[in-house]
Amino acid sequence: MRVFNTSPPSEAQTRNRILEAARRLFAKQGFDGTTTRDLAQAAGVAEGTLFRHFVNKKAILVEVATQGWVEILTDLLTELSEMGSYKAVAQVMRNRMWNLQKNSDLMRVCFMEAQFHPDLRDRVQSEVIDKMTDVAEAFFQTAMEKGIYRQMDPKLVARVFLGMFAVAGFSYNTLIEPEASPQQMQDMAEGLADIFLNGVLNKE
Repeated sequence: MRVFNTSPPSEAQTRNRILEAARRLFAKQGFDGTTTRDLAQAAGVAEGTLFRHFVNKKAILVEVATQGWVEILTDLLTELSEMGSYKAVAQVMRNRMWNLQKNSDLMRVCFMEAQFHPDLRDRVQSEVIDKMTDVAEAFFQTAMEKGIYRQMDPKLVARVFLGMFAVAGFSYNTLIEPEASPQQMQDMAEGLADIFLNGVLNKE
């Protein structure tokens, strides 16, 4: 009889399991409602293993939020760099809607817990939001220099765009039904892009 031995998970794999379990539990139960025992059980590790990877539960929360937002930032910057036209904003908006399922737990954690944990809010602001704004500002500044967008404060335009990007991310819960069809999501994305690019005033 042959016995197949499976290799134990690497340190990186164990760390990722802890973070994934934390993302789910913090979103469902809140930070204060989740114990380290809950986290260890959900991740399939001993409770002591948590503290081999993180100094405390707060460190896990901060890492969950920061890591997740870096992923979102990377996705957004990739889309901006690959846009074939400065008018292709609808595609970016639609992709944010498609990715809601992937990011919903993270967003819930961030927006619920950031108000109670200033250090979490400050780290996400400095390491993610500020960088995201800087890159978007440079993107829109280039569009203005090319005469595609009218001359405005590019930082303000970047902030408005990122605000709409956040709305698109939450569209299932705020602007559109959870059972929305792909066509309804496309219509919503195009509507947001139209408002961003053309405003709401009748120019005639």
